[in-house]
Amino acid sequence: GNSNTVALSALTVPDNFPNVPIIAVNRNPVFPKFIKMIEVKDPKMIELLRRKISLSLPYAGVFVKKDDTNEEDVVEDLNRDLYSVGTFVQIHEMHDMGDKMRMIVMGHRRIKLCEALDVEEDLLSDQSSETKGIDVKDDSKTKDAAPIKALTAEVVKTIRDIIALNPLYRESVAQIIQRVMDNPVYLSDMGAALSSGSTDELQDVLEEMDVRKRLYKSLSLLKKELELSRLQQRLGREVEDKVKATHRKYMLQEQLKIIKKELGLEKDDKDAIEEKFRSRLKDLQVPPHIQEVIDEELNKLGFLDNHSSEFNVTRNYLDWLTSIPWGSSSEDNMDLKRAKEILEEDHFGMDDVKNRILEFIAVGILRSHSHGKILCFHGPPGVGKTSIARSIARALNRQYFRFSVGGMHDVAEIKGHRRTYVGAMPGKMIQCLKKTKTDNPLVLIDEVDKIGRGYQGDPSSALLELLDPEQNQNFLDHYLDVTVDLSKVLFICTANVLDTIPDPLKDRMEMIQVSGYVAEEKQAIARKYLIPQTHEHCGLNEDKTYIEDEALGVLIKNYCRESGVRSLLQHIEKLFLHSSLLIMLYSNCTTVFYLILIAQLLTFIRTRIMTNECFETFDKTIEFRCLLNLFSQIHRKAAFKIVNDQSEETSRIVVSQSNLEDFVGKPLFTSNRMYETTPPGVVLGLAWTAMGGSTLYIECCERSRRNSKDGSDVSIELTGRLGDVMKESARIASTFARGFLEKAEPHNSFFDGANLHLHVPEGATPKDGPSAGCTMVTALLSLAINQPVRPDVAMTGEISLTGKVLPVGGIKEKTLAAKRAGVNCLIFPRENAKDFNDLADYIKDGVETHFVEHYSEVFDIAFKQPDSS
Repeated sequence: GNSNTVALSALTVPDNFPNVPIIAVNRNPVFPKFIKMIEVKDPKMIELLRRKISLSLPYAGVFVKKDDTNEEDVVEDLNRDLYSVGTFVQIHEMHDMGDKMRMIVMGHRRIKLCEALDVEEDLLSDQSSETKGIDVKDDSKTKDAAPIKALTAEVVKTIRDIIALNPLYRESVAQIIQRVMDNPVYLSDMGAALSSGSTDELQDVLEEMDVRKRLYKSLSLLKKELELSRLQQRLGREVEDKVKATHRKYMLQEQLKIIKKELGLEKDDKDAIEEKFRSRLKDLQVPPHIQEVIDEELNKLGFLDNHSSEFNVTRNYLDWLTSIPWGSSSEDNMDLKRAKEILEEDHFGMDDVKNRILEFIAVGILRSHSHGKILCFHGPPGVGKTSIARSIARALNRQYFRFSVGGMHDVAEIKGHRRTYVGAMPGKMIQCLKKTKTDNPLVLIDEVDKIGRGYQGDPSSALLELLDPEQNQNFLDHYLDVTVDLSKVLFICTANVLDTIPDPLKDRMEMIQVSGYVAEEKQAIARKYLIPQTHEHCGLNEDKTYIEDEALGVLIKNYCRESGVRSLLQHIEKLFLHSSLLIMLYSNCTTVFYLILIAQLLTFIRTRIMTNECFETFDKTIEFRCLLNLFSQIHRKAAFKIVNDQSEETSRIVVSQSNLEDFVGKPLFTSNRMYETTPPGVVLGLAWTAMGGSTLYIECCERSRRNSKDGSDVSIELTGRLGDVMKESARIASTFARGFLEKAEPHNSFFDGANLHLHVPEGATPKDGPSAGCTMVTALLSLAINQPVRPDVAMTGEISLTGKVLPVGGIKEKTLAAKRAGVNCLIFPRENAKDFNDLADYIKDGVETHFVEHYSEVFDIAFKQPDSS
């Protein structure tokens, strides 16, 4: 709407004007002789004020609402919602904005509500929004002139102190004080108006009729305002002092930099950064194309502002470029004898790995320099694949760096991020070069068979450039965006299985199998490495704790049958932890502790007997069982050998075969074989798993038989969670077994109409693989001719429909599994003879091995009794 501003001329304020419009304000009442701006939004009130002003009656009564949250201009009940004392004001200026009215009013005197009309009546009449009021006279004529004079002086002094601290209204307020310092009524209102008190406090001053009391209340508000002003001034001064000190320090530092720069003692930030980067490259052989990029980036850095984001990006890029050891190599150890000694010292066995490293050193001696290779150690967990890499690095005198790619799904971990991204970093190989400070470290890429694949790319494909000998001499990292020569790096990868490694990646690596250990190897590893290592970690030695050879053999045989030695290390640690606790609790006081336990037992028994409680009752009580159990456990578990001496008493814990269970619990494996003598239809096979080799029984029995006159085929139900490959092997075995039986025993019609069930325990473990064909055929034929196979025979090998025995893998693991199970007669495919001959002699000793080419040879060996051989 239109905006109209009306300045009203000065009028003579009548002494008695009872009927005025009521204007309600939220807070801060209008004091007499003071001006305030009021805004009205209620349409009815705006219309009424317009009519009053048009009639030259610019007067109103301003009262404060008791509820500050009420934003309405018109209240329902004046006596209930408004304070009873207000101010009679004259409207000096009106600014009409259509939907609201803004007025400048000046207070003249206090008024009090005496009779309120109904505000909901006809608001267009002159009387409907008005109220009858009476003037409230100030009690300015009082007998106590001296107190009023003192209070007036104190109010004036306080106001002057406030305006001295807050100079915003210094001139105007000072002039007013000079004019009205003799008027206590005006000073009391002025003190309240200048303060920032609450609505209740200000209204209390307005309602006070006694001038002396009003002066005292105003003085209280002014004193609070003075303290607040002083606090604000002190806080402002402290903040200003801090800012000044910081600014002064900054200015002095800048002046110091300029002075040092003029004297030649210090260079500019950019000059210092450039000198630092160039100093890193002094002793390095930087390729020309790399030096060109570095010079270009240094020139670019000189034109950038120090506080720009591009400056930080360029500086970080130069930091990585100059941190790479360009042409800096560590000298390889070319002493074959020393390298062999280090490898033999750190690891037991692993002849294939050690020979391959010695071959690598020999080639380096002949060529006078060595280039990196890509080796992949694959085998069961816990056989030392990761730890052998650290030993190889020590034998070659190379820096060692390891990173695992198990579960990695981001290509940027290998190839780096683009520099345009926030927080971009180079890949693992560039980080390796920066950390090792050589360009020919030994890099172990662990768990390469468990690498992941996600929406960020395929890391296994990114490894192709890293591990390809034809490409890694020009490896390109996304962050550096320059080629880096990685041909001198010796890469070693580790994996448990080879099936999950992509063929292109597998083709770039040299595969070296790290097989499991036999019991003799585990015992030697435990004596040479595991027990001394655990002694050091637990603070023990052989003088305090000793494991007998028989106990160690039982621990390996009944608790730790896996191919590696990780579980064996955990059991040895568990054993020594129990020993440490016993030594700390009972060392040097074992005899006394026994006597105390015996005394407690005797006291307990005597007390129970005196109460006429029978032995059958109290020996079942909790107290008696706890004492007796503690006594027996310490007696059996500790196995102390107490040596009495005049000076001291020492004790030693000896772990034997008899008390081994008290340290490590019940054995996990109680028997080596499910059957001591296999019945007809049951044959022991050999299997390979990621944990090493294991024995696998194949059981077969007849469920029912159909009419055999029609020559119907045999039907087989398969159980044991067999995979697709083993299911196909079972169907091939049934077909071949039926044909073989017809030729071997023409009159045997067992397979005609037979309904058989073939099961492979353990049923909860998934099984698959192409090596169970011979075992399945033998189980079917054993059931058909009702003759068990030799009890000491185990076999492996896939079979074709014509009876050809096909080669399999994992010969070493399967041989170790057979020896653990007490089997001394093994049947292998003939093409695996070379794999068996490569095994160590202590593995082949005591094993009767047969290499077959056709199943007819398997049949003759499996059903021939050992006595007739």
